[in-house]
Amino acid sequence: MATHAASGHEKIETSNFLMIVLILLTVAVGGLVEIVPLFFQRSTTQPVEGLKPYNALQLAGRDVYIREGCYNCHSQMIRPFRAETLRYGPFSVAGEFVYDHPFQWGSKRTGPDLHRVGGKYSDEWHRIHLNNPRDVVPESNMPAYPWLTSATVDAAGMAPRMKALRTVGVPYTDDEIAKAADDVKGKTEMEALIAYLQVLGTARK
Repeated sequence: MATHAASGHEKIETSNFLMIVLILLTVAVGGLVEIVPLFFQRSTTQPVEGLKPYNALQLAGRDVYIREGCYNCHSQMIRPFRAETLRYGPFSVAGEFVYDHPFQWGSKRTGPDLHRVGGKYSDEWHRIHLNNPRDVVPESNMPAYPWLTSATVDAAGMAPRMKALRTVGVPYTDDEIAKAADDVKGKTEMEALIAYLQVLGTARK
């Protein structure tokens, strides 16, 4: 009985090891081709006009936002679809996030996207909402965060935090870092989180 020599395609299909290696190689090359050019595009590496680094209080609020897991239910990335821009505002662009470490993108929306929430509501509205969301949105399933009104910001930790961010490209000045502790001294985590929420998306209207 005559046998036929296995073709290259057949060898790949019948070898688990070879198939895995080639799949990994394909994914790696494809990923590099898509990702590497972005590091050299000005639109993805330069801040949009008007963007400023978070001040000490806003940065402290951002840390509270991350610590409390707000990103698990709220994205900060408005996609360029009509339904989203009508609801949330102008779509997000990469230049708005160059000072965010880590960024808060995503598509998880148990709650609404927050990228353009800055200035949409008053500080008092945010305070009531964070203390008990159902006081302003009766159907909300968001948890309450009443302890933020009594917890104070760690003032001593802000200068080292800002120094660390400066090493990855956030342009904090020596003066801003030196005054960081005084800027947040005596402030509550509620005040810090509200300050952070009120600046979101305000650089680009």
